[in-house]
Amino acid sequence: MIDALTTELLELAREAARRAGELLRDGRPADLAVAATKSSPIDVVTEMDIAAEKLITDLISDRRPADGFLGEEGASIEGTSGIRWVVDPLDGTVNYLYGLPTWAVSVAAEKDGETVVGVVAAPMRGESFHAVRGRGAWATGAWAGERRLACRAAPPLDQALVSTGFNYVADVRAHQADVARRLIPLLRDIRRSGSAAVDLCDVAAGRLDGYYERGLNAWDYAAGDLIARESGAETGGRPGERPSPDLTVAGTPGVFEPLQRLLEDFGAWHD
Repeated sequence: MIDALTTELLELAREAARRAGELLRDGRPADLAVAATKSSPIDVVTEMDIAAEKLITDLISDRRPADGFLGEEGASIEGTSGIRWVVDPLDGTVNYLYGLPTWAVSVAAEKDGETVVGVVAAPMRGESFHAVRGRGAWATGAWAGERRLACRAAPPLDQALVSTGFNYVADVRAHQADVARRLIPLLRDIRRSGSAAVDLCDVAAGRLDGYYERGLNAWDYAAGDLIARESGAETGGRPGERPSPDLTVAGTPGVFEPLQRLLEDFGAWHD
């Protein structure tokens, strides 16, 4: 049985992600504008990112006013309860801006620094994912109801389908492209979806064998990392480290370690 606090956090995370996803899906204006830029002129934030984060933080704060927040669009509250919410209101902003379907809302709850609940809602794919630490990961969709997730059986690395992403800073992107060029002959193929949260959930759902990316922030991977781990996948950063902005890696057992070693050999974690 899940304890009462964790049940409350899960239900609240699912509600917040669902409602933010509905806002983003149904409220997207035809003339959606770029409100600002982040790390570079192509790293954009839209008016909808800001509105979705406000919806999430307002909803959670109303129910749990002592909790803290870390959000991509500026939410940063220390809190006093030992619970912190790590929120990406729109992961895949460029996809959203262009009308592409691969974007998601990511909501995670940490207790005393450990992620205990993770929810990723992907409205345009008609599905959502959630996990509770030590209790497994699940997907819910109109096409398949609710099902428990299990990552794929590990193939040989040369038969692994791996996804990645690219930073918005030009020189970092160039280095990442070189890493991908060296890596791709050793794999089945490489994909690039544009949403770290979706990629991590696709590892959990058995749609990918692995995923890696440099330059992510905690809000990009907090929920998806838990969902991947609870599906049986392995996750980490550089060898012996947890996921971090230096490097985030996820993979089925048997793919994770050789992929991580190659990324270390290729210097995927630095310019």
